[in-house]
Amino acid sequence: MTLRVAKKLRGCIGVIEAQATLGETVLRCAADAALHDPRFSRMREEEMDALEIEVSLLTPPEPIRPEDVEVGVHGLLVEHGTRRGLLLPQVAVEHRLSREQFLAETCAKAGMAREAWKEPETKLYGFQCEIVAEARGPLAEKESPRQ
Repeated sequence: MTLRVAKKLRGCIGVIEAQATLGETVLRCAADAALHDPRFSRMREEEMDALEIEVSLLTPPEPIRPEDVEVGVHGLLVEHGTRRGLLLPQVAVEHRLSREQFLAETCAKAGMAREAWKEPETKLYGFQCEIVAEARGPLAEKESPRQ
């Protein structure tokens, strides 16, 4: 679940293996992204008019070799011991990352060294996303392709 207000990231929380129904998981992730993402203060009511909601539905992660990662196609999950980090495919596109930068950023998100993806002990998984998005308020009315 990714929340943006006026095109700026405002919260992003998700799960890799859901333990509940899709509806329950989306609801919990939305609340967590709005209220409990440690990188941001809690969302305020006055931000709701410019809220953009994006749900990324992940395919099951599968082992992938670094050279097979396609920027904009694959999301990444890295694991090393108890550390684990995940970046969605759209992150690489939004930040114009190369394959190697994407791998490094995913490791950094997991609290690992940026080059940890090169270590044989590091497990690398790729996945793809189906994205469902909705924007609200005046910004949505101006930019909606459906109107």
